[in-house]
Amino acid sequence: MHFSRLALIGCGLIGGSFALGLKKQQCVSTVVGFSASESSMNKALALGVIDTKASSLRQAVEGADLVLVAVPVNVIENCLRDMLDHLSPSALVMDVGSTKAMVAEQAMSIMGERAHQFVPAHPIAGKEQHGVEYASAELFVKHKTILTPMPVNTTQTIALASEVWVGLGSEVLCMSAQEHDQALAGISHLPHFIAFAAVNALNSQAHRDTFWRLAGPGFRDFSRIAASSPAVWRDIFVSNPDELLVQLKAFQNALQDLELALKNKDASADLKDLIEAASLARKTWSHSA
Repeated sequence: MHFSRLALIGCGLIGGSFALGLKKQQCVSTVVGFSASESSMNKALALGVIDTKASSLRQAVEGADLVLVAVPVNVIENCLRDMLDHLSPSALVMDVGSTKAMVAEQAMSIMGERAHQFVPAHPIAGKEQHGVEYASAELFVKHKTILTPMPVNTTQTIALASEVWVGLGSEVLCMSAQEHDQALAGISHLPHFIAFAAVNALNSQAHRDTFWRLAGPGFRDFSRIAASSPAVWRDIFVSNPDELLVQLKAFQNALQDLELALKNKDASADLKDLIEAASLARKTWSHSA
C-alpha cells in the first residue's frame, strides 16, 4: 500500500496524526494540507505534518489518490461539495467524524454515482488537547477504527480503507452507520455530555473555589473529557441528537434509581446493590478490553 499524494483537509490532532502515521510507515510520498485556519496550516508545515500548503480545498485534492476529511462534522458536507469536481476518479476519500449516519447521507446526496469513493470512518482515539502540535504517529496504535461502509462501496474500496487504518496500528471494525451512532451515543457522546454538566454544576456553586482547590485524582480522571473542544462537541451532539436523547433518558433512569435508594435510609442495601452492579460491569469490561 502506497499513496502518491494525501490531501489532508483539516490540519488538527486527528488529521495530523493520520499524516504522521502514514509518513512513518512510508506509505505516502507527499502530504498537501488545507485548513480554514492559516495558523494550523503553518504549524503543520513547520512540524513536518504536511509537505506543502494548498491555497484552497480544491487545489489540495487535485491529483490526490487519498483524501482525508478531518474537519468538524458540520463542515464535512461543504467539503464534499467543494472537492467533487476536482477529485480524481480513483481517489479514496474518508472522513473521521464522530457521527456517521448524517455524513453517509450527505455523501450519497452530494457525490451521487461517485459516492463509492467515500468510506465513512471513525478512529476511536484522541486527546483532550486538539491542536496539530499534539499530533502523533502513534495516536491510532492499539485503538479501534470503525468503518461504516455504504451500499455503493465496492469490496476493493472497503478493503483499501481498512488496510490504511490497520497500517496505522488500528483494529478495524465494520458496522452500519446507525449501529455506530447508537453505540457511540452511549460510550462517548453521553459521557462527554455528563462531564460538561458535572463541571458546570460544580462551577455554579458559591463554594466552587474551595471545591476546585480540594479536587484530587478521582475528579481529575472523571472530568478530563470536559476539557475537550467546545466547537467539536457541540457539532457532535447536534449531529446525533436522537440517539443521545435515548442514552440520556437511560442515564436519568439510572440516576433516579440511585437517588431513590439514597433518600430511603432503610434501603442502604439497594444503594449497595446498584453500586456493585456498576462496579462489576466496569471491571468485566476492563478485563476484556
